Amino acid sequence: MIPVTEFRQFSEQQPQFRVLKPWWDVFTDYLSVVMLMIGVFGCTLQVRQDKIICLPQKMTMYNQTILLPNKTAVQPDVPEMMGRKTNLDFQQYSFINQMCYEKALHWYAKYFPYLVLIHTLIFMVCSNFWFKFPGSSSKIEHFISILGKCFDSPWTTRALSEVSGENPEEKDIKKSRAILNVSVEGNLDNLEKTQSLKSIPEKIVVDKPTASALDKKEGEQAKALFEKVKKFRLHVEEGDILYVMYVRQTVLKVFKFLLIIAYNSALVSEVQITVKCSVDIQDMTGYKHFSCNHTMAHLFSKLSYCYLCFVAVYGFTCLYTSYWLFYRSLKEYSFEYVRQETGIDDIPDVKNDFAFMLHMIDQYDPLYSKRFAVFLSEVSENKLKQLNLNHEWTPEKLRQRLLTNHNDRLELQLFMLSGLPDTIFEVTELQSLKLEIINNVTIPASIAQLENLQELSLYQCCFKIHTTATSFLKEKLKVLRVKFDDSRELPHWLYHLRNLEELYLIGSLSPDASKNVGLESLRELKHLKTLSLKSNFTKIPQSIVDVSSHLQRLYIYNDGTKLVMLNNLKKMVNLTELELVHCDLERIPHAVFSLTNLQELDLKENNLRSIEEIVSCQHLHKLTCLKLWHNSICYIPEHIKKLGSLERLYFSHNKIEILSPHLFLCNKLRYLDLSNNDIRFIPPEIGVLQSLQYFSVTCNKIENLPDELFFCKKLKTLKLGKNMLSLLSPKISYLVLLTHLELKGNHFELLPPELRFCRALKRGGLVVEDVLFETLPSDIRDKMKAE
Repeated sequence: MIPVTEFRQFSEQQPQFRVLKPWWDVFTDYLSVVMLMIGVFGCTLQVRQDKIICLPQKMTMYNQTILLPNKTAVQPDVPEMMGRKTNLDFQQYSFINQMCYEKALHWYAKYFPYLVLIHTLIFMVCSNFWFKFPGSSSKIEHFISILGKCFDSPWTTRALSEVSGENPEEKDIKKSRAILNVSVEGNLDNLEKTQSLKSIPEKIVVDKPTASALDKKEGEQAKALFEKVKKFRLHVEEGDILYVMYVRQTVLKVFKFLLIIAYNSALVSEVQITVKCSVDIQDMTGYKHFSCNHTMAHLFSKLSYCYLCFVAVYGFTCLYTSYWLFYRSLKEYSFEYVRQETGIDDIPDVKNDFAFMLHMIDQYDPLYSKRFAVFLSEVSENKLKQLNLNHEWTPEKLRQRLLTNHNDRLELQLFMLSGLPDTIFEVTELQSLKLEIINNVTIPASIAQLENLQELSLYQCCFKIHTTATSFLKEKLKVLRVKFDDSRELPHWLYHLRNLEELYLIGSLSPDASKNVGLESLRELKHLKTLSLKSNFTKIPQSIVDVSSHLQRLYIYNDGTKLVMLNNLKKMVNLTELELVHCDLERIPHAVFSLTNLQELDLKENNLRSIEEIVSCQHLHKLTCLKLWHNSICYIPEHIKKLGSLERLYFSHNKIEILSPHLFLCNKLRYLDLSNNDIRFIPPEIGVLQSLQYFSVTCNKIENLPDELFFCKKLKTLKLGKNMLSLLSPKISYLVLLTHLELKGNHFELLPPELRFCRALKRGGLVVEDVLFETLPSDIRDKMKAE
């Protein structure tokens, strides 16, 4: 007998696949086993027992009269059998049985068990084909693997309590869940809502220590699960091969059911016990007509009716499956019930094969989908990232990264993290916090623990802020730096920081940024003293005028966009420092000359060619620093002498060829930078600058130095590198305060020994070729090398 286990390969699937088998698939699998047993039983009987038994029918003979010699009529003996008598009687009967089985028995009665077996195998293949087909089985295996890990992950239980902000003990007491509306940014696809999950409230019983403790390894595993779910969702939602495969195999089973019912109902009556057989084998047996008995007809008839009943039940189950497939929208799945029960409002609805598999999972156990939904939530993922961040960035590790910035504040800089560690708020000595390229930054109310915080830098960060935190920053924050890509990313709360003193904004704004609603609110910054805007303005925004009464420093860095309208500058009467950098200015703006309190003016990286209007700067009596570097200035007008208050003057990176002697009539100059020009000669009038401490003419074409240069005895820095000098005057000894001397890149053959009198000059401050340094006497070299 053939064991049923031999047919397992047609229906066998991995045990974990059972979660994708709804009740009707399980039921039809059992029906298939029963029908398979009927087929195997019938085939076994067909093989092991006689199929048919035949007997020849008795023939009618004509009467023959034999006359004897005495005229007496004698009836001759009629033989009971006709034909030749041999010793092959048993073989003859076997031959007759075989011939009648092949010629007279109906094909349905002969092949019924084989038909049952074939149809059942087809049913079994159809039921499990999508588990075997390469295009669908890989997705199913991946889904089942992720589903099991999500179900067993400690984070699933943790998230259902942490994200909703509830205490598990409170859930046991209240016996209901509170719905917490979580604000989530981003647009989700609007899918048709279907009642896809009859969610069962999940009772979470977690002890407090367990709920608050998730070790680092479990956190990393949960983080990896979030990434897997994201990638799997993107991959599976692209197509609907699983849905199509399941629909096709269901339709095929329905068609098969109708076919079996149709022809079996018509042919089951052909299974008869008595069969009349007429075969032309008289020459072999002496008979032509036989009466046969189909030995298994009674049993096959009962089995066929039984089989038809099972097929009918199987078929109606398939019809119900078809109704379920076509009546419900199985290519869309809504987590509405989960969102309501857990309070995780950002769980997205899904579609296509992802939705179909979740519908199938619900038929097995709705709890799977509910726990799986945790890993589709950004809120849950952010909470996990936060937990992992807190594990990674301990307060001790953060304290090790504290540095003192240029404002003499203790600063902590964090770069490209997944969020903001809560442990930062335990570093109470922190004064400056700098965050760069960090997504999902949430500034919580606990920032109030940083009582010493005065400076905050947010560079390309996507952030939110708690209302309580806003109140704290209003009172404490003195300096704010924000770098953004779009003006809409500017946080609105920054315009309400009433104690803010310095504001630095870096990002792209529209050319009509002056009309921007956010910038208009700068008037609320009553204590703002410094404003830096690095953007693409075409005119000075009106909102800057609103803070003109107390604004002292204004820095505008354009990206090369021409700054045309500068009339608003006239209203900034309290400005002491003004920088207009890379604004494509061709002249010094006349509005600048109205700023009577101006002390420092920087016009770096513009398109200045002529500065004749510099004469108007004489009205700026407080102007001490003028930066006209990185322009295209060809000469310095003689009106420069009228700027008697100048102490620092920057003319580097221009096209100056001749230095006007009037330049050196600005006798208060302490800093003069003329590097990177085309200067060939330094006028002897330079000796007038008795206050000069810094003088640079590097990268010019100077061949000789006037002796008067060395009369500037307060010089501490002298940069002469990359010129055409061949001799350094011994009068260098007059510069006893010299600490930095740059000579590299000239044509010197030796250095004067008078350098010994420059006692403040050390080897580190002498920038010269090593070969040239060796020309100094050894005692001078040793003295310079000595610390």
